[in-house]
Amino acid sequence: MPKLRSLILLLSLITCIGLSAEEKFALTCQPYLQNLTDSTVTVVLATNRPSVAWVEIAPDDQTHFYERERQKFFDSQFGHKSTGTIHRITVNGLKPDTKYRYRIYAREVFDNGERKVRYGDVLANDVFRKEPYEFKTTGPSGKDKIHFAVFNDIHEDTERYADLFNQIDSKDIDFIVLNGDMTNNMDRMSQLYDGYLNKTSELFARTIPFYMVRGNHETRGRLQNNFIEQFPNSTGQPYYTFSRGPVFFVVLDGGEDKPDNDIEYCELADFDNYRTAEANWLRDVVSSPEYKNAQYRVVLLHIPPVGRREWHGLGEIRRKFLPILNDANVDVMLSGHMHQALYYAPGEEGLKFPVIVNSNVDVMDVNVYDKEIDIKIKGRDGKVNRTYSYPAK
Repeated sequence: MPKLRSLILLLSLITCIGLSAEEKFALTCQPYLQNLTDSTVTVVLATNRPSVAWVEIAPDDQTHFYERERQKFFDSQFGHKSTGTIHRITVNGLKPDTKYRYRIYAREVFDNGERKVRYGDVLANDVFRKEPYEFKTTGPSGKDKIHFAVFNDIHEDTERYADLFNQIDSKDIDFIVLNGDMTNNMDRMSQLYDGYLNKTSELFARTIPFYMVRGNHETRGRLQNNFIEQFPNSTGQPYYTFSRGPVFFVVLDGGEDKPDNDIEYCELADFDNYRTAEANWLRDVVSSPEYKNAQYRVVLLHIPPVGRREWHGLGEIRRKFLPILNDANVDVMLSGHMHQALYYAPGEEGLKFPVIVNSNVDVMDVNVYDKEIDIKIKGRDGKVNRTYSYPAK
């Protein structure tokens, strides 16, 4: 009997140690803003265990956030609250050019039964000792000035990323572009979260939205199909469009850079057909009144349609995208991928528009005015290494 009691005590101790050592319910990805418009915004976050999540919204007035119960928006689909780990919470019914405060919530879901749900801990950002998060909706589409910055090929180097961000004046910046290869691959979601998304949230993305361009490294890994869950947009594809101020932006996805039958893809690649469908979509985009009537047209594409050593992906881009873009009155294309600073003027490489290839150790600081686009390329030391200017056509 004493031995049995000792065994029971030992098993109880092991159980208690296991429970105490269990990881607490927590955010694995801090919140960041997507799809900001004049009336909506999407807040994305992730938790380490299944949960429901929501956002509380308050106007930017003189009241304390606790002054009254605030309007709630849930991560839900077809009238049912989602209980996963990746949450996309869309807030709508907002006023244009208006500042709002917000608070994020997540509540752990232990068991989602047919008629009974068991809940666990609740997470929320502190609005008692700290200021709530905030954002400002976009103004009229005819706004004659916007300011944005472009980062690319960070490859999970958060220190370099932060250094480059500190070289731009973020006080008046409207949005950020992440122009591909921010991660090395998508084998684990922690690569995205720890590799750059949590740093992105910390630096700016709780307040300033960003637009994600898929690079070839984001097409790799077991979780590459999670890409669109992390970066929702208007098309539900990695290629899409958006307008800010006087600029119509076209975001393209070059896919992988090797042939579909390359051994690295384990017979799972189908990028040739994907790029064909994307080209058909692009043809419709550049024929639209929204595109044609824009004051400026800027294309964002990780892999530029240029280069002497033509890999298969580059050849596909040149054959399928370039003829359409050459007839589309593009003002400038912004790219990365090459890990070096390059510039191609109209007339070079079969181009009818300029292409700026940003290096992996610089940031593009872009101001668009009524009369011109002004681009400064800055290094980690803040030095302006190159400048480009394009007058309104």
